[in-house]
Amino acid sequence: MAYTASHRFARIAPRKVRLVTDMIRGKPADEALTALQFSKKRGAVFVREVLKSAIANAEENEADPGSLVVTESRADGGPTIKRFQPKDRGRAHPIRKRTSHITVAVDIRAVRGAR
Repeated sequence: MAYTASHRFARIAPRKVRLVTDMIRGKPADEALTALQFSKKRGAVFVREVLKSAIANAEENEADPGSLVVTESRADGGPTIKRFQPKDRGRAHPIRKRTSHITVAVDIRAVRGAR
C-alpha cells in the first residue's frame, strides 16, 4: 500500500520541481531526504516537506520508516497567475506566474530474493 502526500498550488514552476522529483524517484526514503537536504535547488525545499509528510503518513499506519522507498514523485502544473509588466510607450508584457501540484508516494520496500 502506497502512502502519499501532496502540496497543491505551490508557487514554483513545475519545470523547476521536476528536476528534483526525478532525482529522488526510486530511492530509499532516508537517502532521498539526505539528497534533498543538500540540493541547492529551490524546489528541493518543497519536495522535502512533501516527502516528510508522506513518511509521517506511513508511520501513522505502523509502517517501518527504514524500509520505505519513494515509488512516485511528480510535479503537475497548477493554475497560472497572469500579470502584466508595464513597458515603454504604453505597452505591456504578460508575466505568467506558474504554480505546481507536487505529489510524493512512498511504499514498503519489497524483500529481494523471496519467491
